[in-house]
Amino acid sequence: MKNSRCADFEPRQLSPLTLAFLGDAVFELLVRNRLVRMGSRPSLELHRLSVQEVCCNAQSKASNLLVPLLTEEETAVFRRGKNARPGHFPKNADQKDYHNATALESLFGYLYLCGRSERLEELFAITVGDGKDQKGDDRHAARSE
Repeated sequence: MKNSRCADFEPRQLSPLTLAFLGDAVFELLVRNRLVRMGSRPSLELHRLSVQEVCCNAQSKASNLLVPLLTEEETAVFRRGKNARPGHFPKNADQKDYHNATALESLFGYLYLCGRSERLEELFAITVGDGKDQKGDDRHAARSE
């Protein structure tokens, strides 16, 4: 089943590193959006908090939460991202974590390009903890009704 946004463009044709390039920005935007909605804070604190969630280690942990919940299609995209070989690794990152983070970013880039914003939000909610944001709003309840 093709989404109208994917009708003239097939994200699966893109390299997993290209998907990860976009997915990194998508994930960071979701993190920043959540932090801003939690209330006004100094920009330095917002930056510090977002870096904690967008870093390689945090994204790797988030990817581990998502793997059992992915569809077959999502698993294939995730696996391609995990197996991608970027040619370099940040000095402060474990290679396994870096591959997991790249897989997560590839998946988020893919879902974004396919216009699957509800699924993106659902998966993101899981990465930040049981589907509830810091104010206790249950994001999953609305989806399952």
